[in-house]
Amino acid sequence: MKELAIDIEHVSFRYGARNVLEDITLKVEKGAFLGLVGPNGSGKSTLLKCMLGLLTPQEGEIRLFGENITKFKQRDKIGFVSQKANSFNSGFPATVFEVVSMGLFAKVGMFRFLTKKHKEKVREAIHNVGMEKFIHQNIGELSGGQQQRVFIARALVSEPELLILDEPTVGVDTNSVRNFYNMLSKLNINEGITLLLVTHDIGAMTEFVTDVACLNKNLHFHGNAQEFENNHDLSSFYGHDVQLLTHHHDH
Repeated sequence: MKELAIDIEHVSFRYGARNVLEDITLKVEKGAFLGLVGPNGSGKSTLLKCMLGLLTPQEGEIRLFGENITKFKQRDKIGFVSQKANSFNSGFPATVFEVVSMGLFAKVGMFRFLTKKHKEKVREAIHNVGMEKFIHQNIGELSGGQQQRVFIARALVSEPELLILDEPTVGVDTNSVRNFYNMLSKLNINEGITLLLVTHDIGAMTEFVTDVACLNKNLHFHGNAQEFENNHDLSSFYGHDVQLLTHHHDH
């Protein structure tokens, strides 16, 4: 077995008396592209918060790159992109270059000047998400999908080994979503970054991810994308009928 980026063992989490996660064991190998799916209220966000050390589970253990989350100090190994960015103040007076360079603050210091090397890293991150044409444009002038790409570049600029994305395609139009997943797939394959994508968008996602985990309080499925597509028991853990629509195209 490859080295693990994420190793979750028997994790349970309760808010008061309400069980949100029950006995979750999930192992994500380095270099995987995992889609984490499940209905609203299934515990996906809670699991992410536990992984990021923002919540402490009542039972179980979480390790990132072999180290217990409570002792994990290499925060620059992890990039995180939230649902956006959606709540981002579009009047914020910053260019794409400036927003992406903010991803270096933890390494460089808030008010330090960027060196030539740092600026190259910013340009490279912008290039990797296909936004070089917009490098000097104000972030507020971009579409939702374009803004999300910029936020991914901001997370990438510190060269993380694991990139966690929480519903990044909320508010992004359908045509852009495919391009967006395609870009993530290329980052995974070309840059070797381990990706964890939380999404509702089951149909489009399965074409691009390597693995799928389906969560609804318990972990109901974890396997490769092909097994997930062939699994006819989806509705039982979604609590309602789910039609899995996939559209295959050559990449």
